[in-house]
Amino acid sequence: MSDRPSHPDRAEPRAADDDAPPRDAASVVLIRDGAAGLEVLLLRRHRDVRVLGGHYVFPGGKVEADDAAPDWAPALDAPAETLVARLAEPALTPAQAQAFFVAAARELWEEAGVALVEPPAALPTAAPDAAPGAWRAVLRDAGVRLATGALCPWSRWITPRNPPVGSPRFDTRFFLARLPAGAQARHDAHEASDSVWLTPREALARYWAREIELIPPQLMGLAQLARHATVTAAWAEAQRRRPPCIQPEQFRDGEHRAMCYPGDPLHPVRERALPGPTRLRLVAGRFEPYEGFEGWFR
Repeated sequence: MSDRPSHPDRAEPRAADDDAPPRDAASVVLIRDGAAGLEVLLLRRHRDVRVLGGHYVFPGGKVEADDAAPDWAPALDAPAETLVARLAEPALTPAQAQAFFVAAARELWEEAGVALVEPPAALPTAAPDAAPGAWRAVLRDAGVRLATGALCPWSRWITPRNPPVGSPRFDTRFFLARLPAGAQARHDAHEASDSVWLTPREALARYWAREIELIPPQLMGLAQLARHATVTAAWAEAQRRRPPCIQPEQFRDGEHRAMCYPGDPLHPVRERALPGPTRLRLVAGRFEPYEGFEGWFR
């Protein structure tokens, strides 16, 4: 890769609470086939929210205690024990694996109004700050179950210590999901102020033009999706590989902060985990590949 520093400095000193474990979270990369090819849903977080206000993100949020509750068993289309294997994380308990699937589907319903349920059904809009267990009650009253099979584990991202964007640390499982037939995504107008369907390349182009704000997990995910022309192709690719665990390594490149990913010479994991650039640097508030815009697609 061109223009790499030969002796970059390591990341900046850690904050006092940097050793606190990252919070478990789940996110859904919702895709559909559009006129120009595969499109992905992005939600703009409200400017007033504490975490990533104003940024465009995939629907998602923190895992809650109720997501792991045994009361979910009759509301799932598969036993919790089988979800451990789908995540390819044998160290997880069935309850922990269940919690990631439930949280992902719950957040998609709450933030984008899309219900991944079997049989397909239109569910009432989620109430802001609903009580724990509220969604489970909605599924029960509608006579449907959560369709865990509609969520394909895609990747796992662990926020680095002292993150460049200053957000809390999360340990996030990302899932790929197809927009159900007849469903329409809509932002909740509570945590999200806008929603948009874009092709991955268009999203990256708008980011490059500084029209929208994105962070590395979304950027690298869009670069990965840009390799696929259709939902079928992206889904097939996700199903045949193990979801990679991405732990970015930070370093200094002169005046710029930078981070690298598995497969980069500076990263301790030698095997590449994702297509696209293996390192990004922060220039004037924007993460960018060393090769420029086309570096997203190499």
